[in-house]
Amino acid sequence: MLRIGLVIDDGLDKPDGVQQIVLTLGRRLAALGHEVHYVTSTTERTDLPNLHVLGRTVSVRFNGNRLRSPLPARRADVRRLLAEVPFDVLHVTMPYSPLLAGRVVSAASPRTAVVGQFVIYPQDRLTRWGIRALGLLERPRLRRFDAISALSEAARESVREAYGRDVPIIGGPVELGTPAAPSPGGEDRPVRIVFLGRLVERKGPRELLAAVAAMPATRPWTLTLAGRGPLLDELRDRARAAGIADRVDFPGFVAEEDKAGLLADADVVALPSTGGESFGMSVVEALADAGGVVLAGDNPGYRTPMAGLEDQLVNPRDTAAFARTLARWVDDPAARAAARAPQRAAAQRFDAGEITAQTLAWYEQAITARRSATRAPR
Repeated sequence: MLRIGLVIDDGLDKPDGVQQIVLTLGRRLAALGHEVHYVTSTTERTDLPNLHVLGRTVSVRFNGNRLRSPLPARRADVRRLLAEVPFDVLHVTMPYSPLLAGRVVSAASPRTAVVGQFVIYPQDRLTRWGIRALGLLERPRLRRFDAISALSEAARESVREAYGRDVPIIGGPVELGTPAAPSPGGEDRPVRIVFLGRLVERKGPRELLAAVAAMPATRPWTLTLAGRGPLLDELRDRARAAGIADRVDFPGFVAEEDKAGLLADADVVALPSTGGESFGMSVVEALADAGGVVLAGDNPGYRTPMAGLEDQLVNPRDTAAFARTLARWVDDPAARAAARAPQRAAAQRFDAGEITAQTLAWYEQAITARRSATRAPR
């Protein structure tokens, strides 16, 4: 049994990808009998066992997202936690803030293995410079890490650029159950195109709406833009202006337990993110559960879960090409049905059980390295 600390600078209230990774991994590790602790900043959650809140946060915009950045954690609180809980492993989400996770790493016992998983792919030059500068600033502390991994090939490139290290890839753990059965419907019903995600610029809902408006499909279709976000009113206006408002619906937030059913009812799942993605938990979920084909934005983060399915990647900003690709799949039910099996096989690579096993093997390597380092003569 290992005593594991999952360290994240942000809170655990939001259902974003990084939070999902931390929580899914924590549940899986605990189910295997390991003692899991969550070390985090401000959070309103009260349902998590062994939750340690070490500071407050402020809202900042980073890499196209709204994040909570920690204010300085009190060193006395950090030392108290590490004295009370003799961790075997501290698993740090990277890049991290020197003000919270960095202080935990610096105060860690020499007997504790410290590992870090890099989960960011910077979408713009300013973010890349910021991560590189942080890497230079943190270089002395990075020597305390016994192992580093990356969430995807895109994230691994960021590690090479920021830290000058080549690291293994361990993808995000996704709970993959038995795909839900689609709702009954006749062959003559409209083809259902589904987008599921935040209605924000980088997720591509504008580009999808423009593509369906220009789509030369011969079969009738509907579009569901499921999710919440600041673009909602604008997207409604765009649908009306394009004359397709009667075929576009906005159901709002979709609860976690309802996602699989929505995806199972989809003939085409379109996730045309334009960038800033480090992995794509939503892509894996769609690959596992979609009743038809999954089309994803051709960005570096999505290429890892879409490996082997490259003909289903699209350039969302090329409206004409995106519209033609959509039309081809809308008009070909046999191709949509044939896409399901290879998609589900691709999703299985990121099954939570498989990723947890990979993570535990990585921990054991780090623990072995840490033990060797503490035994080495000085």
